[in-house]
Amino acid sequence: MTENTRNRLTAIAVALPAFMSAKAFAAGASEPGLPQLDIATWPSQLFWLVVLFGAGYLVMAKIVTPRIGAVLEERRQTVDGDLEKARAASADAAKIRADYESDLEKARIEAAEFAKQAAMEATKKAEAADAKIAKKLADKVGAAEAKLAEAKTSAMANLNDVAAEAAMAAVASLAGIKTSSAQASKTASSIATKLAKQETN
Repeated sequence: MTENTRNRLTAIAVALPAFMSAKAFAAGASEPGLPQLDIATWPSQLFWLVVLFGAGYLVMAKIVTPRIGAVLEERRQTVDGDLEKARAASADAAKIRADYESDLEKARIEAAEFAKQAAMEATKKAEAADAKIAKKLADKVGAAEAKLAEAKTSAMANLNDVAAEAAMAAVASLAGIKTSSAQASKTASSIATKLAKQETN
């Protein structure tokens, strides 16, 4: 149905009641009483009742009701669309949250693994540094002990010579006996060896 046809039916539905009222007033203007109760006007009243009812029915069935139905259907589709969008948005939000929690858990695991590896590497580096320092200290201690032993040996050798010279001088002054430096050194070395053994025991 076109828009012009709808407008014509609407105009007819609005104009017919006014036309019926004017006709009834014209028909009963010369007679007293209500024109609706005049049996002579009943056929025309029934005719126009059917015409008006039919016109009203057509207007309601072809114009008003379809428009109401279209509006209701549009609203229903809008509501359904909004609900579908809300469900989709809720599903997307749930998926995003699950992905976020998964990524967060993965990041925590990676951070823990990285911290563990860093701690292991730091421990290895510390152990290597400790071993290096210990080796340096051991080398220094060994060198110091070697120098100390060498100094002790040198000091003992000098001590034996000094003791031998002192013994030679003492024997010469007390007994008037002259001894050779070789004999004195031999005697001093023997005495020093015995003293060293006694200290060791």
